[in-house]
Amino acid sequence: MARKKKVEYQLNETRDIQKPSGEDIANILRAADELIDTGGRAMLVKILKGSKDKKLLVHELEKCPSYGYFNDLTMKDIEVIVDWMIRNGYLRIVYNGRLPMIAFTDMGWQLYKPIFANELIGQITSLEEFDAHELVEGFKTVNRQVIILMLDTILEKEIV
Repeated sequence: MARKKKVEYQLNETRDIQKPSGEDIANILRAADELIDTGGRAMLVKILKGSKDKKLLVHELEKCPSYGYFNDLTMKDIEVIVDWMIRNGYLRIVYNGRLPMIAFTDMGWQLYKPIFANELIGQITSLEEFDAHELVEGFKTVNRQVIILMLDTILEKEIV
């Protein structure tokens, strides 16, 4: 029995587009985090567009803070921006079996860590009732580098 071929992809030409703003890059990285090694470019574009795609809703990706960030752009325009992020070393494509998936590059991960840490700090400081056990359980799935950065930021700024 022959193995199925990897699904091919082709990035859009991005030479003529402007570098996205820092806020745009942060939101793209935030949306990409929901898909790392599990979803591809098309799903990332759908999150950023604010699509009501059934698969997106089944996985509750509409809860992503960056959901609908580019709702005023076309899917094609968003795809070109995502491809710019890939071509310029913020994101990369990796294969999970035969399917191309989104992943952070080292540069993208370094830029994203403080974004994620600050989001977690915001979640902690917005809690009306502090349940330490629930908080610790939630942090078990968070990357240790992000946890350390979050704790360093809290100590530095005396947030809590």
